[in-house]
Parts: sequence; structure tokens; C-alpha cells
Amino acid sequence: MVHGCPWCYIGKARFEKGLAEFAHRDEVEVVHRSFELDPSRAKGDTALVIDMLAEKYGRSREEAAAMEANVAANAQSEGLGYRTEGRDHGNTFDIHRLLHLAKARGRQDELLTLAYRANFAEERSVFDAEVLVALAEEAGLDADEARAVLADPEAYADDVRTDEREAAELGANAVPFFVLDRRYGISGGQPSEVFVQALEQAWKDRSATALTTVGGDAAACDTDGACEVP
Repeated sequence: MVHGCPWCYIGKARFEKGLAEFAHRDEVEVVHRSFELDPSRAKGDTALVIDMLAEKYGRSREEAAAMEANVAANAQSEGLGYRTEGRDHGNTFDIHRLLHLAKARGRQDELLTLAYRANFAEERSVFDAEVLVALAEEAGLDADEARAVLADPEAYADDVRTDEREAAELGANAVPFFVLDRRYGISGGQPSEVFVQALEQAWKDRSATALTTVGGDAAACDTDGACEVP
């Protein structure tokens, strides 16, 4: 789960469409794991996404805006809202910590969905602590508990780092990256039919042990915060 990554936003929607078509969907447990984009960026250091893309790719702001428009078209094709202007980019560690609180309270997917919507479709910055508290409350969490987690930099920090170590061990260096039963890996924002095929294959091969990557290349975001545009 990465909030600055548009392909995670799109990939989540595509996965959910694929899962809805899977015959054994009621027997599937979905767990979201932490993966930071641009972890070296200091907390509170935010920049407009257009400016970040222009600098990272060595493009003009007009070219960066065209890149965002292309991603927006992919999001909109999945029925997702997507703002191409005014979005900010920053360190996501606090968001991941709060998502681990939500996981402990059984509200992780609710908070993740709201945070994605706020970041990509609404005029709400997920790098603002009070916005995060409001989103946590909307997801069914206690606002005071969410505020206390954000005020304590060590709260759920180990959980985030554990997820990141596990991702590295699995060979995930870009996101979205989906792992089915710890045996099948799906990299990038694949079409929903790829997820259906992978779920069916994983169900058939439940005795397999080695991680196998399925599906072809698809757009993803890497650890430096760079996101591919098809």
C-alpha cells in the first residue's frame, strides 16, 4: 500500500474487480502491506506532483502534466476520480503507521480506500495530520487514538519496517506488487483479467512453495517515487 503511487490506486481497483469474478472470493483474505515511496524525503517536505515529476524525469512542466493526464485516463477508465493538478507528494511513513492502527482495529481497507480517494481525487492532503485524523474517524477509528499514534513517531513504526523488509525479501522493488499465498507475485497495475487468472492458478496450485511472478510488465512506482506512464 503506497499513497503516492497512482498505480497502487489503480491496481487496487483492478485487483478488486478481478477478485469479484473469482469463484472462491469469499475464502480470500486481503492484507495490505507497507511500502514507502521516496523514504529519504523528510517529514513535512512536500512538493507538487507536477514539479516532482518534471525534476525526476528531466521534463518540462507541460510534459509532466501530460504524464499525469495519461495516468488520470487509466484511473478514470476504472471509474476512479483523479485530479491532475494541485496534488502534493511527500513522505508517507505516518500514513503507513496509521494504516497499521486501522489494521489492528479491523478497518484497514476502509482507511486505505478513503486515503487513496483523498490523495488522488479530492482536495485533501494526506500529508496533513488533521486530514489523516479526519480520514481515520471516517473509517470508523477513534480520532483521539489516531491523533495519539501520529504524535508518537515510534507507534507502529516497527510494523511498517517489518513490511518493508518482507517486501525486499520477496524481491519487490516497485509497487503495486501483489502476492497470492506467498507463492505467486503480480507486479504492476495489471488488467483485472490477469488477477482472475492468477487467483485461479494459485487456487489450483496450493501445494506449490516457490514464489512465481505472473503477468507481463505493467506500470509501477519505484522506491525513489518514480512512477511509470504507459
